[in-house]
Amino acid sequence: MYIFVVIIHKDIAAIEKELIERLKEGDNGALEEIYDLYAPVLLAISTRYTDCKEDAEDVLHDSFIKILKGLNTFTSQFEGSFEAWMKRITVNTSINFIKMKAKHSSLNSNIDDTDKLPYIQNESDLPDKLHPDKVIEIIRELPPGYRMVMNLYIFENFTHKEIAKELNISTNTSKSQLSKARVLLRKKIIQHTNMLQHVEDERN
Repeated sequence: MYIFVVIIHKDIAAIEKELIERLKEGDNGALEEIYDLYAPVLLAISTRYTDCKEDAEDVLHDSFIKILKGLNTFTSQFEGSFEAWMKRITVNTSINFIKMKAKHSSLNSNIDDTDKLPYIQNESDLPDKLHPDKVIEIIRELPPGYRMVMNLYIFENFTHKEIAKELNISTNTSKSQLSKARVLLRKKIIQHTNMLQHVEDERN
């Protein structure tokens, strides 16, 4: 199994290297291949950060422009796979997009009644049959500050110190935003599940 994984990794690295070289030589076919191969993955990232399809697609477009302009940076400075590098660019582009869109409001936005929300101690208290796509959809309903902190902490594996530096907030604010985001997310998930159950009961 280990040998099989290593072989696959080497094959992917070789494919990425070939695509990058072709792209540098002006091969438009390579650009199309890269887009077809990675656009779904990168769009999934921008979708988690933004609150509508149009914004997610705008972020994807801007990310690919930055990727094309920064190919030399990848080969000389970045340690890791081409895909990981593109994901990082997409995360940064998503964050910058949200900051620009919300520049007239604070990223430290709170919800007045957040502290009054019921806290759920155990993950077992949450519905276990909610489709992952629906969970992502609910995450997109969170306020921008909550949404960015949750994405960076859970999906990008940032520490609170790294999040604080990325978003120009304090580590305590990062921790608070994540805690409140989790509470609000759980409440929204339960509300959605209860609504579905109500609809199902009405049909029966």
